[in-house]
Amino acid sequence: MSNEHENIARKDLIIGVITVSDTRDFDTDKGGKAVIAHLNDMDIKVDKAHYLIVKDDQHAILNAIQQLLNEHVDAIITTGGTGVAKRDVTIEVVKSVIDKEMEGFGEIFRFLSYTEDVGPRAILSRALCGTKDRTVIFSIPGSVGAVNLAMTKLITQQIHHIVHELNK
Repeated sequence: MSNEHENIARKDLIIGVITVSDTRDFDTDKGGKAVIAHLNDMDIKVDKAHYLIVKDDQHAILNAIQQLLNEHVDAIITTGGTGVAKRDVTIEVVKSVIDKEMEGFGEIFRFLSYTEDVGPRAILSRALCGTKDRTVIFSIPGSVGAVNLAMTKLITQQIHHIVHELNK
């Protein structure tokens, strides 16, 4: 099956990565590093200034997102803070920022999580994707398994196309 968008010239993407965690730092952040490794495999480099680790706190998450939006990144990928625990507030913050939600991302991520990773625990996942102006924001769980699944099966497959659509 031919993809009508295969021949679109791909722009060099500027991507921000935010890890949301009360316990991780730059040495122990396996999820954020996994995101960056997948991007590196696509020849997308994440500038050190665009890799942030913040606490599970609404203001800290919002400030990090706003900082990256102000730098006009093409995409923001957040890891962590997507569960159902009281401190898991990433999704609430991202929903307050985005203009449009792409519900299919979360639906497909949960389906893939169910079938390929964690089985029925997938119902706990609140993965989300949406847009703010010309930036796409992906919010995924922080576990390396979830990151690898989201990056391999969804984000790396569609990020160029989504950014193209946002900049038409």
